[in-house]
Amino acid sequence: MVWNKIDQFLNLLPQPFSIEAKQERFTNNFGSVTKLRIEFERLKSHLIKTQSPIVFAHNDLLLGNVIYNKDAGTISFIDYEYASYNYQAFDIANHFNEFVGLSIGDIDYNKYPSKDFQVSWIKEYLTEYLSATPTPHDVEKVYTEVQHHSLASHFLWGIWSLVQYELSDIDFDFGRYAVIRLNRYYELKNKVFKEIL
Repeated sequence: MVWNKIDQFLNLLPQPFSIEAKQERFTNNFGSVTKLRIEFERLKSHLIKTQSPIVFAHNDLLLGNVIYNKDAGTISFIDYEYASYNYQAFDIANHFNEFVGLSIGDIDYNKYPSKDFQVSWIKEYLTEYLSATPTPHDVEKVYTEVQHHSLASHFLWGIWSLVQYELSDIDFDFGRYAVIRLNRYYELKNKVFKEIL
């Protein structure tokens, strides 16, 4: 899903944006659609090496889409708009990325889960997924894949935000959100790419 969806969003980006101020903001922050396409191909060529299994994934598992019923002791998921087959590590990475906040004013990367939290979470996930206790190697492998796929999550939602920046009537600064997500991508990519190679 992730590669097709990013490609779809890139194809929806206007050239140029309909309002000159939007185009100027886009150019100042991202250069051009061509530059983003080149970055997309670079990201894809690196992440296909991770060998994360393909699973049926929610792909938008922010905390607001996880409903806990304390009385019944159940957890339900909502908002399956992006549900599709995707890398297992992408869905987990996207979930962890969403811990930092949903709106521009609330984003706090100090809320990104620690390695200990992620390892514990992944161990529980793999116990259910494998119907067996995972080995420490299995847990560490998925943890590493999740760190890599966090890049794809930032890139996907950054490009999605740029599409919304042009098309949405919602009172939200999608341009700023795109800057936040894509800046985080660029901030992390060199470290993560070195680990893949």
